[in-house]
Amino acid sequence: MDFTLKKYKTLLTTLQSAGYAFYTFEHYLSVREHAEKFVILRHDVDLLPKNSLDTARIEASLDIKGSYYFRVVPQSWDEDIIREIAALGHEVGYHYESLTTCNGDIGKAYEDFTANLEKLRRIVAVETICMHGSPRSPWDSKDLWQHYDYRSLGIIGEPYFDIDFNDFFYLTDTGRRWDGYKVSLRDKIPVHQERWISQGLVFRSTKDIIKAANEGRLPDKIMMTFHPQRWNDAFVPWAKELLLQKVKNVVKRGLVLFK
Repeated sequence: MDFTLKKYKTLLTTLQSAGYAFYTFEHYLSVREHAEKFVILRHDVDLLPKNSLDTARIEASLDIKGSYYFRVVPQSWDEDIIREIAALGHEVGYHYESLTTCNGDIGKAYEDFTANLEKLRRIVAVETICMHGSPRSPWDSKDLWQHYDYRSLGIIGEPYFDIDFNDFFYLTDTGRRWDGYKVSLRDKIPVHQERWISQGLVFRSTKDIIKAANEGRLPDKIMMTFHPQRWNDAFVPWAKELLLQKVKNVVKRGLVLFK
């Protein structure tokens, strides 16, 4: 089965065996020299924070560190888990959605952003942020930075602005599939997607990525985004996420076509 924690660990160990180092986003931005082959390991904690603790523990057991972006909503926010993930050596960042929660009001959204950032910083150090896509919202929270500068708040990076995707390949499990750009409104890099398609860098399953890694077909620089709520070993939550995501993908596909 795909999207199990067992499969997740196999993916990580396969990439390690293929010579990839793993970086947090903060580490990538802060260090001048990088390994020849590396993965920026990102996790969007949209729901079920206990699942993120499970992946964080697997990574720590493999001496891997990643970035975990928490929303400031009840479905994501768990202060004990935030502290424990940070204690394992991972980066914690803010998964912001302020334009959505403030109904497009730029001023209120900035106030909301700064208040939530401070709330998270009372628990852990925060140096990077990452937009939450909110597919049903008409607002894209990245637009907040057309009016303000996150660097003035001590933030050193936002992946959608501070990764040069001319140099990086982007993989995300959006839609509980690895070719989810077809049904995603915002978690995709459309300017570069056609190039990756022409290079044969399209994968449906985790098994496909593992096979490509073993065959040396993956680019040297990769950002991978995981949504840990999708990854379960127990059958009932695994099946629930599968069925729920199938329904969501139908809705999102309609939104993509309508847009």
